[in-house]
Amino acid sequence: MPEELREDTIQKTADTFKVLSDPTRIRILHHLCRQEASVSAIAADLDLKQSTVSHQLRTLKLFRLVTYRREGTTLYYTFNDDHVMQTLEQMIDHVEE
Repeated sequence: MPEELREDTIQKTADTFKVLSDPTRIRILHHLCRQEASVSAIAADLDLKQSTVSHQLRTLKLFRLVTYRREGTTLYYTFNDDHVMQTLEQMIDHVEE
């Protein structure tokens, strides 16, 4: 019989799915799965406002789904969790079948 899940694990899992339920965040994560990018590059590539991208990246950072490195005054973002990215890619594959 499988081990019971702890309540905090259940809540964190549900919260992560909520974060992943936003279409803009999915677009940003999918973009970052392919390449590291700055806020301005993400905004240009996805035809979004920089403020929108910054807001969504803040949420993704909070849930440790993206990370960044600084080069001068520019921050370059990339995805931070292979498990989540594999799940996201599998869901995209599932939907496209």
